[in-house]
Amino acid sequence: MEEEEEAIGYLDKVLEDEDDSEPGTPTSPVSPFSAGEKGERDAGKGLEMRKLVLSGFLASEEIYINQLEALLLPMKPLKATATTSQPVLTLQQIETIFYKIQDIYEIHKEFYDSLCPKVQQWDSNVTMGHLFQKLASQLGVYKAFVDNYKIALETAEKCSQSNYQFQKISEELKVKGPKDSKESHTSVTMEALLYKPIDRVTRSTLVLHDLLKHTPADHPDYPLLQDALRISQNFLSSINEDIDPRRTAVTTPKGETRQLVKDGFLVELSEGSRKLRHVFLFTDVLLCAKLKKTAVGKHQQYDCKWYVPLADLVFPSPEESEHCPQVHVIPDHELEDMKMKISAIKSEVQKEKANKGQSRAIERLKKKMFENEFWLLLNSPAIPFRIHNRNGKSYLFLLSSDYERSEWREAIQKLQKKDLQAFVLSSVELQVLTGSCFKLRTVHNIPVTSNKDDDESPGLYGFLHVIVHSAKGFKQSANLYCTLEVDSFGYFVSKAKTRVFRDTTEPQWNEEFEIELEGSQSLRILCYEKCYDKTKLNKDNNEIVDKIMGKGQIQLDPQAVQTKNWHMDVIEMNGIKVEFSMKFTSRDMSLKRTPSKKQTGVFGVKISVVTKRERSKVPYIVRQCIEEVEKRGIEEVGIYRISGVATDIQALKAVFDANNKDILVMLSDMDINAIAGTLKLYFRELPEPLLTDRLYPAFMEGIALSDPAAKENCMMHLLRSLPDPNLITFLFLLEHLKRVAEKEPINKMSLHNLATVFGPTLLRPSEGESKAHLTLASDIWSHDVMAQVQVLLYYLQHPPISFTELKRNTLYFSTDV
Repeated sequence: MEEEEEAIGYLDKVLEDEDDSEPGTPTSPVSPFSAGEKGERDAGKGLEMRKLVLSGFLASEEIYINQLEALLLPMKPLKATATTSQPVLTLQQIETIFYKIQDIYEIHKEFYDSLCPKVQQWDSNVTMGHLFQKLASQLGVYKAFVDNYKIALETAEKCSQSNYQFQKISEELKVKGPKDSKESHTSVTMEALLYKPIDRVTRSTLVLHDLLKHTPADHPDYPLLQDALRISQNFLSSINEDIDPRRTAVTTPKGETRQLVKDGFLVELSEGSRKLRHVFLFTDVLLCAKLKKTAVGKHQQYDCKWYVPLADLVFPSPEESEHCPQVHVIPDHELEDMKMKISAIKSEVQKEKANKGQSRAIERLKKKMFENEFWLLLNSPAIPFRIHNRNGKSYLFLLSSDYERSEWREAIQKLQKKDLQAFVLSSVELQVLTGSCFKLRTVHNIPVTSNKDDDESPGLYGFLHVIVHSAKGFKQSANLYCTLEVDSFGYFVSKAKTRVFRDTTEPQWNEEFEIELEGSQSLRILCYEKCYDKTKLNKDNNEIVDKIMGKGQIQLDPQAVQTKNWHMDVIEMNGIKVEFSMKFTSRDMSLKRTPSKKQTGVFGVKISVVTKRERSKVPYIVRQCIEEVEKRGIEEVGIYRISGVATDIQALKAVFDANNKDILVMLSDMDINAIAGTLKLYFRELPEPLLTDRLYPAFMEGIALSDPAAKENCMMHLLRSLPDPNLITFLFLLEHLKRVAEKEPINKMSLHNLATVFGPTLLRPSEGESKAHLTLASDIWSHDVMAQVQVLLYYLQHPPISFTELKRNTLYFSTDV
């Protein structure tokens, strides 16, 4: 039930900084303290947070009590009929299904009644640790409930199948809405409600954790909450092992136990079109399903599209794959356009919420956002994952990440090592198996951000700096490299790749990458062995034939990552250890354009100063980097998008700053991505953007004009208003980027891709200016970025612009800049 998740998942939101909260939302912590002693203010803020944590928990406790009440409601009439001549259920069946529910209800009702007045008549000295301690001490009742949980579910299921009256009762139990809610009731199945107590212990433990975080150590509640948390955590670890097998075991009609090993949403290419499927891997079979459309309130079910017994499942070799249908890949610019639409809708949702907008308008926006995200999820994957049934058909999935493909492949191959029998499921067996999918699935929602609660972490927006140091644990020498992936818009994208370290068991890469994050929560590292054997190359563009030696994933915890210092870590993968370091720079930190203290170099120095000193129209660094990219990098896949090695970029920066004689030799030896990275860094470190702080607001207004003639007039006038060195350098760069985009079939860099990379670099204002534009890092910022990209794209798509023509042309722009 969504309300409970909303009420209790508020934690991340409450714990965010006040500056990041939306103005006017109930969870925005309003500090009641004036400029007093900092310590006092922090303590006060902590107590204010305590109240917020508790009031959120209280709201979810009310929902939980209503759910238990709904579960108990049919128990009395069922007991009353049990002793009549026409019982719906026997007394024993009633006892089994509703075991310990009454006790759990009474414990929580007493807890709620004691806690409610304390929160409503709040004062900073209020104590309630003893209530949580008492609640934790009664967890034995939950242990009894958990031990009986599997039998309760099975009994309820059997009774539903054999008794129509009970089936009707168990399919639609009415749960009372919270006191201040418009909804008076919601319909929930008995099966869903029986899982609530198991869910509740985990959630109560999370709340204890947060209460402790915001309770001063000298507060009388502190030791009591500590004790309650210790009891709850011990209890959780003791029952977690019990719950999982029960949630994943299915018994086939023959009495064998079939476990669910893995499930998830995958895109299948079926009859030439992309379909979203929910794929279930059991111990002996792979089942591909889709959710049936059901009437509101009805129990949802899966529809089996196909299944392959693992004994018959084979992965086709690259040669066999050649006969598969060609995958239509959606152009990058269409995917980028869709991301921008989604970001714009997100901003609108935030504005509506901040202005206490109508819930109907918000729902309409959320629906639109879901549709767009669903389209992105369906159309972005391009890595083929083929499955073949040795007795017949082949199936093709498209994945967005090589990591995911190897996970599925490894999980299947591991199961295939067991002695598996081929079989055919009867229609009844298939029905039972498909019926169990809904109950057993571990992935419940399509991975789109609009499915997340508002309170869930929005992920990180900004730049992640990663140094891949070295790796150990290889059995024999090989040509090794690593790739880095981060999640964005619900799927993973490959962002960086180290060079190949040849013929070694201990590669030492020591390469640094800067990866842009768009709401990312995880970083993945994959280690490959490079294949140089041309006969093994697959005709399919997207098929990586290099062998994955190991892979690992880590969560990007905002607290741990957001420090100024490097954070070193080791990721273990199949006996291989990869050592890496990372640090994170938030969007607003990366906006800082700090002018160089030394005016002798070129980085951080005004462009007019550099061109005057060099007696040039375009800075030497810009001309040289562009010349080198055009000479040997214009066909490089992902040029300007793939990160260069940070140490190489720093070395080039130092050489250009010192105006070293060896610049040209160094450029010709240097990796082309490092040269592209140096050019981007030069523009990023200008003390003000190339298109200037002064004109920034006008560029933002100009690009938003709807009338093409007015837009053209405005955008050309703005170019004429730039200082000459800025304008000449901009036009020089523009022509270069157009030449890069001409090679898009080879380098995969469209005008749109290039605008995405360079737009913010050339336009984003320097720190003083940007504060006016920055409020909520993830949303408003993405809105700004979209406009910056659109400005550059406008000029990139424009017919050639000549400096002399532009200066001669004296069309007047109606408004002052």
